[in-house]
Amino acid sequence: MRRIALITAAAVFALAHATAPAQDSLPDIGSSAGRLLTPHQQEEYGSMLLAQLRHYEYVLEDPLVDDWLDTLGTRLAANSDNPKQPFTFFMLRERQVNAFATLGGYIGVNAGLVLAAEREDEVAAVLSHEIAHVSQEHVLRGVERAQRDQLPILLAMLGAVVAAQSAGGNSSAEASQIAIFSAMGLAQQRQINYTRSNEHESDRIGIRTLARSGYDPQGMADFFGTMLARSRAAGAGAYDTPDYLMTHPVSTTRISEAKARAEQIARSPGGFAPSPFTTDNPLLPGGLDLSTGASSGAGAGTGHFDLARERMRVLSAATPAQAIREYEQTARAGELDPAQRYGLAIARLKANDAAEARKTLEDLVAAEPGNIWLELGLAEAEARSGRQAAADARFESLLQRAPRNRPVVLTYAGLLSERNTVAAGQRAQAVLRPLLSTSADDPTFQRTYARASEIAGEPIRAGEAYAEAALLTGRAEQALVQLNTLKRHPDVDYYARARIEARIARITPLVLELHRQGIRDDALNRR
Repeated sequence: MRRIALITAAAVFALAHATAPAQDSLPDIGSSAGRLLTPHQQEEYGSMLLAQLRHYEYVLEDPLVDDWLDTLGTRLAANSDNPKQPFTFFMLRERQVNAFATLGGYIGVNAGLVLAAEREDEVAAVLSHEIAHVSQEHVLRGVERAQRDQLPILLAMLGAVVAAQSAGGNSSAEASQIAIFSAMGLAQQRQINYTRSNEHESDRIGIRTLARSGYDPQGMADFFGTMLARSRAAGAGAYDTPDYLMTHPVSTTRISEAKARAEQIARSPGGFAPSPFTTDNPLLPGGLDLSTGASSGAGAGTGHFDLARERMRVLSAATPAQAIREYEQTARAGELDPAQRYGLAIARLKANDAAEARKTLEDLVAAEPGNIWLELGLAEAEARSGRQAAADARFESLLQRAPRNRPVVLTYAGLLSERNTVAAGQRAQAVLRPLLSTSADDPTFQRTYARASEIAGEPIRAGEAYAEAALLTGRAEQALVQLNTLKRHPDVDYYARARIEARIARITPLVLELHRQGIRDDALNRR
């Protein structure tokens, strides 16, 4: 826990160091923050933060959840005030209610925020608010202030860690986790230094983005209302105060203003259209309609919010058994709805009760044929309950419908690799190959491709992919060691050697900088 705080602090210091001007004085008030960091530097900072979060297993990496979040976020980003800005959306397994944006368009969302939302429009509202912080350069402008805030950030982060460690007892680990995330949130908040005007601007522009994307603009006010209710309950000791309120203070005035803006949009010519892509986005042809036809509350959505929320409930639980107990407790108050039954089936699948999970998923697929989430769950349950032929037939059918669908590809390839035969490895490689050119920054893909190549008898491809996975999960030093070892493999040909040496040259400066900051890979040092 202490190490991740130091790494994050080091990242903040490295960022400030990289942005410091040649002279000793601070930049003029009128200077442009855009000159402090290039887009490439911003991207590097965001990717470094994400890699460290992955390294400490804070990121909830699940192909279906990733696909849902990316679809939602990309839709909103395409309708934002800066549609050319690249964004990376990722889910954290933490159940505290929070979200944040950082440099490079990296936006993190806690699973707890989705669990607290009643409909997809509310999650979209939070994402559109965070997107606005990036598009309006609130994040980037805060870098200037970060130069003079270095010491307060470090002291605040270390203080939070010490406070968490002193909690003691059974709650110590949980308190440490919460403190770390609070400290990281504080570092981001001090760096961004949101002012009241920043928040109001993000609300206003975020609501406009919601409407452009076909979501209910009232979703922002509704979510704020939920958070305010939880905050008031916290005063009575019923709940912990949501972390979201620490960095995004909510008041009745702010809720009223959000409602007024949403009503104004609804009264304006055209109001808000149910199609997420019938917008005035200059990069899209006029009148273009790419609506999914699914609904989420009052507006159009991905059509998978309820299933995504229940899947996150399972994956963010401490254990599958805990998730099962949560569903059993809910069932005592009334019959589970289809999405909750899906969640219970996934929990049982994760708890190695594939046969029972298969029965539930068969019923759900029969009631809603063609739903890829349900069919994918059933295919996995069939595979794990000994019905390999049925599972393969279902996976192959799904691949024919969607050969580049990431959840289908990764799930099927992973199950094939578990068979540990050359034929299964080669089939897994073939399944993965359509995504190879677009998955350089996907650690789940790299791990899956590495294993498939390994059992297919291609050790060089496997070694390269394992090294990429290590790099993407915050293990740059380990990746460098793996590549240097792989370079000496007798089967390395000219082209493979060129690829490997290029990656070594790219990773070496990063490892040297980490060493300069005093950060080394503990696993390697223990050898």
